[in-house]
Amino acid sequence: MRVSASIKDNFASSSWIRRMFEEGQQLLREPGATGIYDFSLGNPDLEPPAEFAEVLDRITRDGASGSHGYMPNAGYPAVRTAVAARASRDQGIEIPASNIVMTVGAAGALNVTLRTLLDPGDEVIVISPWFAEYRFYVQNYGGVFVEVPAGPGFHLDLGAIEAALGPRTAALIINSPNNPTGTVYDHEELAGLAAILTRHGAVQGRQPCIIADEPYREIVYGDTVVPSIMALYPETIVATSWSKSLSLPGERIGYLAVSPLARNAREIVDGLVLSTRILGFVNAPALMQRVVAELLDSRADVASYERRGKILSEGLRDAGYEFSEPRGAFYIFCKVPPGGGAAFHPSRDVDFAMHLKKWRIMAVPGIGFGWGGWFRLSYCVPEATIRGALQGFALAMEEWRKG
Repeated sequence: MRVSASIKDNFASSSWIRRMFEEGQQLLREPGATGIYDFSLGNPDLEPPAEFAEVLDRITRDGASGSHGYMPNAGYPAVRTAVAARASRDQGIEIPASNIVMTVGAAGALNVTLRTLLDPGDEVIVISPWFAEYRFYVQNYGGVFVEVPAGPGFHLDLGAIEAALGPRTAALIINSPNNPTGTVYDHEELAGLAAILTRHGAVQGRQPCIIADEPYREIVYGDTVVPSIMALYPETIVATSWSKSLSLPGERIGYLAVSPLARNAREIVDGLVLSTRILGFVNAPALMQRVVAELLDSRADVASYERRGKILSEGLRDAGYEFSEPRGAFYIFCKVPPGGGAAFHPSRDVDFAMHLKKWRIMAVPGIGFGWGGWFRLSYCVPEATIRGALQGFALAMEEWRKG
């Protein structure tokens, strides 16, 4: 028995998010361990809204015979109908229930989509910095991972995207609100992206698909609005989940919505359903399907995330850190400061993350998101954790600059 060569190759580049989380857990196991300030994992600490427990209790208590058995691979018809109505409001376009596929979270949704769309050698454009697992998802199905750096403010660089398009471009993944930067793409740049892809498809005879990864759609601050790319570009598939909006990451429940205006919409949906089965997901969790169908207008306490983000931002700013102001999600992406006892180099994000560990602060190096010289802090943690870490951030900056 042996581990496959491809998995061995991926060990070295496996998720820095999990690596730093596990290092924090190791520190907690040390004798007398106290005060671990873990900003590594995007694991919401908030409880689901109160109505979640009420619905879960009622459905569990009153469940009909066979309510835990198999259902159509795409999900319960009544659930798909309810989800379609909500997705239609979000996307500004009428999406039929037949174009909804319930999934095992957004990660399952992305894998099902890529399995459906990709032939070996097909290219998938991803904007860096990107969510750490995208590369593995694309490679799972023989795809070629094509990185395009973001532009100023971590917004889309439309010129760079256009230059990266080629005859084998099958899809482009966008993530807004973005992990790790908190950036929200605006209507103008999404319209520009749609125009570029439309022109490219007319020339190549193959229209690339936009895969919109939207698990943070409900977590935005102030007057920020998340525009609908589906309303701008017909060849769109939206992948999302309730992991963040309802604080249910461990329940693994999400969905896919295929634009009814896509040229091969019916064939794509059929492919998604087949992929759900043959990848071994079979169907999304039965109990959670029924629960979320009754909670489509509920969400966790987004106001608390906004408050926590402001506390952390103010503390980092006072300590001299530079960072991208988050407009959504619950991450702050910070620039590694010059210093550290050597000439500044962008790869020093790992060094700085290790430096922060001296103050028992766990951060994720930017290299884990394809963007060296920065690091990510996840503030979906108790407010006490944020306040407790602020002195450590200041001391870490002071010592780093002296070095």
